Parts: sequence; structure tokens; C-alpha cells
Amino acid sequence: MLRGVRGRIAVTIIGLVALTSLVLGLASYLYVSTSLRGQQLQSARDVTNFNVAVLAAERLPARPTKADLIRTRLIDAFALRGVNGAVVDFGDGDPFNSDLDALNAFRSTSPELRAIVDGGSIGYQRLVVDGKPLLVTGARLPPSGPGFYFLFDSTEVEGAIDRLAQALAVGGLILVVLAALAGRAVARRLLEPVARAGAAAQRIAGGDLSARLAVASGDEFGRWAASFNEMAASLQDKVAELQAAGARERRFVADVSHELRTPLTALINEASLLRGHLDALPAPGRRVGELLVLDIGRLRALVDDLMEISRFDAAAEGLQPTEFDMEVFIRAVVAARAPEALVSMPGDPSTIVADRRRLERVLANLLDNARVHGEGRRIEVVAGVEAGADGHEELVAAVLDGGPGVPPAELPLLFERFHKADPSRHRGGSGLGLAIAWENARLLGGTLTTMLRPAGGMRFELRVPVTRSLPLGDWTVTVEGQPPEVSDARTESSP
Repeated sequence: MLRGVRGRIAVTIIGLVALTSLVLGLASYLYVSTSLRGQQLQSARDVTNFNVAVLAAERLPARPTKADLIRTRLIDAFALRGVNGAVVDFGDGDPFNSDLDALNAFRSTSPELRAIVDGGSIGYQRLVVDGKPLLVTGARLPPSGPGFYFLFDSTEVEGAIDRLAQALAVGGLILVVLAALAGRAVARRLLEPVARAGAAAQRIAGGDLSARLAVASGDEFGRWAASFNEMAASLQDKVAELQAAGARERRFVADVSHELRTPLTALINEASLLRGHLDALPAPGRRVGELLVLDIGRLRALVDDLMEISRFDAAAEGLQPTEFDMEVFIRAVVAARAPEALVSMPGDPSTIVADRRRLERVLANLLDNARVHGEGRRIEVVAGVEAGADGHEELVAAVLDGGPGVPPAELPLLFERFHKADPSRHRGGSGLGLAIAWENARLLGGTLTTMLRPAGGMRFELRVPVTRSLPLGDWTVTVEGQPPEVSDARTESSP
């Protein structure tokens, strides 16, 4: 089936050839058929004129009778002139005829032909009698004699015309078939540069930025290929620059985080000493000390997050799965991070297998996010083991808050690094918590999605395979970074 631009080009070529063949075929048929019939008619008119004006006028008296026709053997003389039959109409309803076929043909002629003959002119009419094509001509013996009608066999002429029509039809069909083959070949040749460009574009989309087109000519396609190559080269340069910049940024973050570890450790130790002596300080100094200890704690958390992100970028993180009780684990994480949260775990208690530390990191970050952005409203945790899409069991843990939520346009950005949905940034946090949660979820072989709740607030849902092999079939897995996948199309009923 012909589709696309290639198909339309081929159909256009086929249509043009078919239309041209039809026009030329009709023109040829009309010209040849008219010519053949015209030649036969002219010859028949000449014979008719000779038979009436010469033979009949010489052999018959001014007022001939049927007996005169028999006596002069005029009908036989007509036959010698190539006439296939003759009828003489005396106007008495009983015409004289050479044979029964001639009489049947005469009776099939139209009144118009007889009127022309009665008027003194030579007339003609084409008939098909008993499946046989005939040309009937007629003329009147001057000045007021009977009408003579002559039959000429048209089988040869009409047969030639029919054979011509068949030849033109077969020839036209052959031309259409050849046009179809040629049209596909021409379309393929014309669109070959487009196909090569499409293949190169797919290679670029797949990550091969070195894909280029061969510039084989100086026509429009050649200039197009050159422009495509310039665009691909520019894109490759830009991507290389971005990759280099990203690598430098990641290296800078890792270096800074590493370099900050030593002085930060000293600060933490000093802050610990200071916190133990805060009560001995005067009130103004005590407040400054409390803020200092708090800020050092935040700085430590930020450096730890940066170090963890750096390890993800360097693909230096692996998995260490263990077997543990799901309910005990989740209640312990909730008690440590958001003790006010409501925990619901329908179903029977389950012992699961997963990397406990990374799972704890994901849940802890989600609970911290709900506590910070939920504006003190109820936090809920719903967890259980369900059958996944592939039939294997998954841990499904959802953290729900009753906060103000975020604009729908912000949903795809929540797992981006350093992203903060609140432009005022008056709440604490580095903007890395959700990004780290997503990275850990992906490393666990699961997914982390978010959606808005109809009644207000957010729902974060974690799905992790827990009783089957993790990605790549091994417990120690390293992965490369990928952009987060966020579902913003689903909603759930308020609890």
C-alpha cells in the first residue's frame, strides 16, 4: 500500500501516465475509427453514385418496372461492383431485393434515410442486422425513378476498429503498470536524501551526535544536507559544551563538599561543645549560640546531601539488600521523622527484601518534605505489598500531606535538584531532598511519583520491588543518572 510522500509521488506519476494514455488512446481511437469508416463511406458513395447514375440510367427506361430489373440483370451488375446486397423501392410496399438479408436490412433503415433518398440525395446509415455490421446507402434514379439501396459489409472495418480498441486498452494498461514501477523507483530515488536525513536524525535522537549526511550534489538536496550537517555539528558542540560544563559543575561540587568535610567536622565538634555550655552564657549570647549550632547542623546536612548527589553522578552507589519486617521498619522511620503522622498498613504483616538504608532515606526525605511544607496539617503514611504490573510483589508506600500543594506546572520539576516550588524560599531545606529520594528510588529499581490531591495537599508514592531480584539481576548495581519521571495526570480521592 502506497503511503506518505513517496506514495503520493508514485500515485501522481501513475495518474499522469494513465490520464495521458487515456487521452492519447481516445484520440487515436477516434481518429483511426473515423478514418476507416470515412474511407468505407466514401467508397460506398462512389459505388452508389456510379450504380444509379451510370448503370441504372443506361439499362433502365425512364419509368422502370420490376420486370426491367430482371431483364437487364442489373442486380448482378451491382454485385460485380462490390455491393453485398441491393433493394429497389418502387414505393408500392413491395420492394425488389437481391436476397432476404437485403430485405431485412432495408426494413431496418430509418425514415430519415428514406426521406433523404426520396429528396434526390445520396444518404447512408450504419446498421447491425443479425449481429452483422452493415453500411446501407441509398439514391434515387432521376428524375422520379425508384430508390436504390445498397448494402456493404462492414465486418472488416468494424473488426479492425475493435482490434484497435483492444490494443489501445492493453497498451494503456501496460503503460500504467510500467508507470507504477517507474513511479516507485522515481519516488524512492527522489526521497532517498530525505530517508537518509531521517535515519541520521534518528541516530542523533538516539545519542549518536556524529551522524552526518553525504553532500553528493549542489542542488537543493545537497544544500539541505550541508545545512543539516552544520546543524548537527553545532548541536554536537553545544552538547559537548554542556556535558563539559556539567562535569565541571559536578566535580566542583564534589571537590567543595570534600574540602568542606574537614573544617565542617571541626565546626561540628566545636558546636557540640558550645551546645553543652549554652546554659552558662548570658541570654543574648545564648541566642546567638543556639542559632550558630542550628546553622552548623543545616550546613552539615547540605554537605552530606551534596556528597550523596556526587556519588550518584559518579555511579559509585550500590545496593545492600537485607530481609526485614516491613511494618516495624516503616513505623520506626515515621516515629523518627514525623511521629505525629498517621500510619495505615492494610494486609498481613510482611517480611520484605530490599536495601534498608536507601529505603529509609527515601521515606525519611518524603516525611521531612511533608512536615516542612504541610503547614502542620495531618500527615498520613499508607504502605503495603501489592502485585506489580509484571506480577511480582512491590512495596507501595504513599506519603500524603494536607498542605497547600504546588501549581500543576511545578509537578514535573519537583524532583529536580535545587528546585523549590516556593519562590520566597522562607522554608528551610536545600532543594535536594526530593532529588535524592528519587535517585535512591531509581537505584532500588522502583519509581517515585507525585500528584495533587483533590482535597488539597500532595501525594508521593513509592513503588519498589521487594521480593524479587533487583535490576540487572545482581545485588550490587550501578546506574547512570536519568531525568525524573513524574506523573501529574492522576488524582486520588481524599481520605
